[in-house]
Formats: sequence, structure tokens, C-alpha cells
Amino acid sequence: MRVSVLGATGYAGAELLRILYNHPNAEVVHITSESHTGENICDLYPHLRGLYDMKLESMKDIESIGSDSDFVFIGLPHGHAMEVGKALADKPVRIIDLGADYRFADTSVYEAWYHVPHTHTEAVRVYGLAELYREDIRDAKIIGNAGCFTTASILALAPLAKQHLIDVNTIIVDAKSGVSGAGRSAKQPNHFPELYDNFRAYNVAKHRHTPEIEQAITDLSGESTVLNFTPHLVPMSRGILATCYATLKDGVSPELVDAAFEKLYGKEHFIRLLGRGAYPATKNVRGSNFCDIAWHIDERTNRVIVLSVIDNLVKGAAGQAVQNFNIACGFEENAGLDFVPMYP
Repeated sequence: MRVSVLGATGYAGAELLRILYNHPNAEVVHITSESHTGENICDLYPHLRGLYDMKLESMKDIESIGSDSDFVFIGLPHGHAMEVGKALADKPVRIIDLGADYRFADTSVYEAWYHVPHTHTEAVRVYGLAELYREDIRDAKIIGNAGCFTTASILALAPLAKQHLIDVNTIIVDAKSGVSGAGRSAKQPNHFPELYDNFRAYNVAKHRHTPEIEQAITDLSGESTVLNFTPHLVPMSRGILATCYATLKDGVSPELVDAAFEKLYGKEHFIRLLGRGAYPATKNVRGSNFCDIAWHIDERTNRVIVLSVIDNLVKGAAGQAVQNFNIACGFEENAGLDFVPMYP
């Protein structure tokens, strides 16, 4: 399959190139960057030297790029993918957007949280969280890749919501991310002296991944869901740990919780169930497409606490995009992704 990466100079774009290099069924034919047009990708990311000898193009001729591609991966800030989608609407090329433009079934929710008008409301899109929406992804023209915090959080809560074991309006998600989740652009809070030996919350009660988690839990449970989501920044480059709390419904035993996780994920390659009482760690999934999940039952408060860890750039972005690509193409789902996490 001939694939192109739009926005190849962001962290997610560069991670896509790393993964696609070893994909047995993908050939990268175009890479773009408006701020580095004409430069060699290896001069910006020296770790790709000798692997990609490609110059970055402009998206000005997006229709030509689309005509030359079977799939286009979009790693651009929100508001840009929808313009690409409109430009390629009449072409057979398929789209995987790593941003937020195509994640929401209701574009008014997108507009309320991202504060820009959605200009491609007529697009038929599916939500790209592979383990939960696999059948929808197979034939989709536009796939809205799930966000990083949302992937860790939704995968943690999905078995409980799907089996109606929790009160979905008692959910609290407390999540921590490495700084690469903030992107490559220089920002003062991510400057080394500000970040090192520090730990802080941000965007409390207003993070844009909140409605994305609510959308998925509402869909899975059939119950309208409102939840609290608080993100935190930790001084590491990669990784997310989501700690998710919810009140169990009356009569739900620990064994029913165990069975729900096993039923939904027992045969999933990229979800590793550590079981009740275990403690997942971000280092154990670093550089991989795995999601490790464990859960605890607090009988005193009648709450379940689910711990979920992913690499935000792989399972939370580029790896999930390639997993969706594999599903959409009918390839083995782990093609190009079957590598061992990096340790230590």
C-alpha cells in the first residue's frame, strides 16, 4: 500500500515513519511539512538517517498526493485535517487522522471544545479505537484515530461500561502523561528547568479529551455519561498512566469485574491483562503498542479502580494509526507493530 504522512515533523509523524519503515505491506511515498518544505527528514530527525532519504513536500498540491496514495495519515493540529478530507472526498484514497477533527460523531461537540467551526460535517467517519470499533474500521474511508489520554482511559473503563457494572456518572479519570504528548513546539512549561523535578496538573475540568471519553462510554453503556478528567504532566518523555475510578452497581462482585475484562480483552493481542491487584508501569510498555491493564476493588467505598498504561506516541498515536491501517487493509493486525517494549 502506498502511504503518505502529512505533518511528518511532529512527534507522532516521526513515530509513524519509524513504525512504517518495518511494515511489510507499506511504502511511504510522500511526507509533508509546511514549516520545513524542501528539507530532508533526516536533518530534522537524525535517528532516521540511512532509513529515509526523503525531502519534505508542501501540501499545496494535496490532490496530487492523494491521487498517488492508497492511505493518507494526517498528523496535523486540529482544524487542518477536515480541509484535507474535503479536498480528497472524491478520491479513492482513505484517511487516518491522528488529530481530533474526525473523532466526534456530533461535530457540535467538537466545535464547543475546540472552538473552531467544523467545515466537513457531512463526512462519514468512524472512531479509531481498534479493540472496540474494529468492524466499523474495516470499510471506513475516514478514521478518526483515538487520542492518547482517551485510549488509556476508554480501554480501562470499556469492560465495566459495556457490562453495566458501574454507575457511569461516577467516573473520575486521573491521568499522567510524559511531555512528548504536548508536541514538539517549544513551550515554557515544557522547558527543562520548568519540567525537571516537577509534577503538575493542567487544564482541570476543561481538557479536550473529556468529551471524547464521554462519547465512548455513552456509546458502550447506552447511558448518557458525564465524568471528571484531570491530566497531569510528569518529567518523562513517553508514557501515560490513567487511574480510573467508578462506583460499582449494587450486587457487582470482584469476580464479575474480572470476568468483564477477560470477556472483552482475553483474546486481544495488544491488551495485556495483569489482573486484579496488579500495578502496571509505563516503562513496561515503552516504545510498544501494548496497553497493560489491572484493577482493584475498594470494598470500603464500593468503587473499582482501574490502572491502564500505554506509550502515548505508539498506542496513543502512531501505533494505533498503523493498527487501524492494518484492520482497514485486511492485514494481520500486528503487522509492523509486533516489537518488544524497550527496557529499561
